[in-house]
Amino acid sequence: MGNGTHTEQEAAWARALDGLSGSLARLTAARAEVDSVVPGLAFYRHEAPTAPLSCLYEPTVCVVAQGVKCVTLGEERYVYDARNYLISSLHLSGFVQILEASPARPYLGLALRLDLGELAALVLDSQLPPPRRQAPRRGMATGEASLPLISAFQRLVDLQAEPEDVPILAPVIRREIFYRLLVGEQGGRLRQMATAGSQPHQIALALDWLRTHFREPLAVEALATRVGMSASSFYHHFRAITALSPLQFQKQLRLQEARRLMLEGHLEAATAAFQVGYESPSQFSREYARLFGEPPLRSVTRFRQAMAGERLAPA
Repeated sequence: MGNGTHTEQEAAWARALDGLSGSLARLTAARAEVDSVVPGLAFYRHEAPTAPLSCLYEPTVCVVAQGVKCVTLGEERYVYDARNYLISSLHLSGFVQILEASPARPYLGLALRLDLGELAALVLDSQLPPPRRQAPRRGMATGEASLPLISAFQRLVDLQAEPEDVPILAPVIRREIFYRLLVGEQGGRLRQMATAGSQPHQIALALDWLRTHFREPLAVEALATRVGMSASSFYHHFRAITALSPLQFQKQLRLQEARRLMLEGHLEAATAAFQVGYESPSQFSREYARLFGEPPLRSVTRFRQAMAGERLAPA
């Protein structure tokens, strides 16, 4: 009986992944990145492994239907595939890399933005069972995907063919996905993030402020006071959750935005540096090369060439 049940579960998993990968393959046949008709949902395809690329993650759950991907946050690596999802519970900065992909078997994935308000409502209004384990401090983790979770994502993807149903059905399916995440392996992490007054929630508020004010000089003590923490506690929990100090996080936000300005706005490196808050173009060039591995001009030229082929994104 046990072996039979296991075989049936594996067969169900195989069917679910075949269905999801087939759907994503069709949706991404013409482009490597496709925005869904469902708000906050996007699909991704890569036909070759990639080098590590600096990337900013927003609160998101990422699911792989085919292939393998890795995210590096500080000194920790998070590798995930079709049996494991990645969850970023906060706005975080790291490096993303496709590990397994080919033209015959491309990497296929999706990303759904997390809604902290919806998560908080579920935590407050639902009779949720206790979390499986105590939430670790880091704001990113992988978790074992369940068949009901994959099935819910499939139904969300299927709405791409029925856009008229999105306003009614998408919120219901998204709520189910959030529920399954809250009762799953990483549910404790999400509950802490969604609970006002918790330390992860306070750090989330600080990250939101930094994303809006990263061009301004940073006074860590003033930011700690803004979110209701002592300076020492703020610094300790900020690094524990993001793997970076507040100043390092601000620096990465500035450098990411400068690269975007050079790529999309065709600005010179010095102009981009001043616009994101740097006073010294030479300091900007040094720190840019330290993060991206090469000087701004060479990096932007190479990145533009790579983007002409396909776009690397957080899913």
